[in-house]
Amino acid sequence: MTYLIFLSILNRDEVDMKQSWKTLLSFTGGKKFVVKEIFIPEDGITIKGEFEVPPLAILSMEDYLFVAAFIQTHGSIKQMESIFNISYPTVKSRLHKIAQQLDVIDVEIETRSPLSEILDRLESGDISGEDALKEMM
Repeated sequence: MTYLIFLSILNRDEVDMKQSWKTLLSFTGGKKFVVKEIFIPEDGITIKGEFEVPPLAILSMEDYLFVAAFIQTHGSIKQMESIFNISYPTVKSRLHKIAQQLDVIDVEIETRSPLSEILDRLESGDISGEDALKEMM
């Protein structure tokens, strides 16, 4: 039965695809799944094998829309607060929850203060001592 539903997903237009994808995700119950066949209708090509779905595809529709809005706002938490009528901590919490679900890669982010950047530029000779003092003020 799931196979027939999946076949019907392939035959729908883009608007129906969103709803069908949501239905497919509800069948999987949040478990990982593998796609066994890919069909490219425009070229009439079928590719068979085992393909993992991209990490964003496993998100719930609500989380997917949240990520899409975050990207469209260029990462503006202020705009996200306004769009979803939620607080700054709630935006950060949802982003953290989504990031944990994706678990794509570990990225170490080195945070540097503006002061250390100014001192580095001073040390490398890119700016003068006078310019460095002006930037620090």
